[in-house]
Amino acid sequence: MFRSLLFRLAKVLLLLVALSMLLVLLLRWVPPPFTALMVERKIESWTSGQAIDLQRTWRPWEELPDDLKMAVIAAEDQHFAEHWGFDLAAIRAAMAHNVGGGSLRGGSTLSQQVAKNLFLWSGRSWLRKGFEAWFTLLIEGLWPKQRILEVYLNSVEWGPGIFGAEAAAQHHFGVGAPYLSNRQAALLAAVLPNPRVWSASRPSDYINRRASWISQQMRQLGGSRYLLRLQETDQRRL
Repeated sequence: MFRSLLFRLAKVLLLLVALSMLLVLLLRWVPPPFTALMVERKIESWTSGQAIDLQRTWRPWEELPDDLKMAVIAAEDQHFAEHWGFDLAAIRAAMAHNVGGGSLRGGSTLSQQVAKNLFLWSGRSWLRKGFEAWFTLLIEGLWPKQRILEVYLNSVEWGPGIFGAEAAAQHHFGVGAPYLSNRQAALLAAVLPNPRVWSASRPSDYINRRASWISQQMRQLGGSRYLLRLQETDQRRL
């Protein structure tokens, strides 16, 4: 009886693994119609009695400006072209910072953020981190780097109910995503640690300084030449 139970549990686990792999493989080509974070935010608005309208319009890779691509890489994951989903140096630095007390700092890569925002719930727990690691490995193994960044830029939260680059550009600057300036792209990247508190269109002194730092990092990383490295990385991997 115990062996039968284990066998059934193994079958269920294998089925879940297969379904998760098929879902991630499908989303390599199909734009995700929504994300788990969008659903979570909508439910939060209902329970709080402050309903919000979710704004999101998909922009394909070719229509996303290079400045915005580079701004989020410079701000969030400067080793994006090299790693396989996990930046061990950034994780160690975050752990050392958190042990010292003060505000918590994350060491998540863009790939990990896509995995969490697209498939999982918010909050800190070992269970969610385990699922996040699994989906991160799937994403890195089945998607090219350009696709990971494309999904990130179309799914990341940029304010209450504001998801993706197009909605963010329209909401904060009144322009479409392809027409963002270098400074506007840097300001959008600067608020990503806390986009529901900080505003790209009404930046504080801290956000202005952070945006200037991001612009400097974009230049040091090589600007659009860095994006060519993503293409080369994809060609070697796939």
